Amino acid sequence: MFKLQIGLQPAYSLPRLLSFLIISVAALLATLASTNAHAHKPSDSYLTLTAQANGSDIAVRWDIALRDLDYVLQLDRDNDGALTWGEIRSRGDDITQYATSNLQLSNKDKPCALTTTQPMQLDHHSDGTYAVLSLSAACGAAISEAVQVKYSLLFDVDPSHRGLLQWIPPNMSAKEGQESEAMSFVLGIETATQNLPLQAPSQWQSFKQYVVEGVWHIWIGFDHILFLLSLLLPAVLVFNRSDAVKHLQAAPSFWGAFKEVLKVVTAFTLAHSITLTLAALGYISLPSRLVESVIAASIIVAAMSNIRGNLDTKRWIMAFGFGLIHGFGFASVLADLGLPQNALITALIGFNVGVELGQLAIVAAFLPVAFWLRTTKFYQVGVFKWGSVLIALMALYWFVQRAFDL
Repeated sequence: MFKLQIGLQPAYSLPRLLSFLIISVAALLATLASTNAHAHKPSDSYLTLTAQANGSDIAVRWDIALRDLDYVLQLDRDNDGALTWGEIRSRGDDITQYATSNLQLSNKDKPCALTTTQPMQLDHHSDGTYAVLSLSAACGAAISEAVQVKYSLLFDVDPSHRGLLQWIPPNMSAKEGQESEAMSFVLGIETATQNLPLQAPSQWQSFKQYVVEGVWHIWIGFDHILFLLSLLLPAVLVFNRSDAVKHLQAAPSFWGAFKEVLKVVTAFTLAHSITLTLAALGYISLPSRLVESVIAASIIVAAMSNIRGNLDTKRWIMAFGFGLIHGFGFASVLADLGLPQNALITALIGFNVGVELGQLAIVAAFLPVAFWLRTTKFYQVGVFKWGSVLIALMALYWFVQRAFDL
């Protein structure tokens, strides 16, 4: 162990800084207590629409997270924090009515009638258990032009919720001995109404769509962001070894800090691109629970390295090693979105590009501010040291939740 000293004049008084940190910790823990543990998995539902052979009906499969349904419908009658099959089944009609009231399909400007075809079932996704609704949409006339979908599930309580839609039009439905090809769409609060074409999008359209998805995922993937930040926080700091005591000091030049950031980001990018590609193409897979747990552990390791003052650690090696695991996390999201078979490689490249663009935007916002503040105690103590403590606590919470499936 060594004594960590700050030799610069404080920019903020210690009492004010401590008060700020205490309030931040309290707010953080309160937020964590009220949210689920899947940090890079926001509220999504999965909607699959398949045109039927009769040409006028659409088969609908809709997977909706039980945690979301419980939030809006209070399914947990005894308030014991655990949903039983009896509690879910007894509210099956309410669940179906709530869901179908937030989905409308139209063919040639006329609404399609939604009816239940099978009893509600349950299915397990990487982030928990989902209710599965099996429906049929009777559209009357033959489907000969784009089908319109209007989606509003959960938007009133969670504006960030998204419906991940797979659309299989008549000319792309499965033929004997072949798999059907689906087109992917994202139904967000700003894209709640969409026209589903009968022809697959072009390669360029698929590329653009998946670039946006990649950017979006890294920006809402808080665990990936915190791992990256844990590795970037020390980039603007160095140790002065002038005597037996190590003194934490500001990095002397922006170029030196930039090179350190470049090594970390490049290593992280290469690593997660490798495993993302291999997993997305089906060459390798790991259990999602293991992946999510190791991702949380990687954040703890990176943050603890900062807390212990291990600035000599080659952080690019850590970024590469754990980046391989983070790639599997990205791949699980891509699997939920689905890759179009007619543009598989194009969409995969687009998603990768989007992730990197989102990552670069984070670095571009972080580095200039961090370099500007590097000489202050606010950064050296408040952001670097105590910020790393907060990150470690958050990651520990995620690890316990994920590893023990709480």
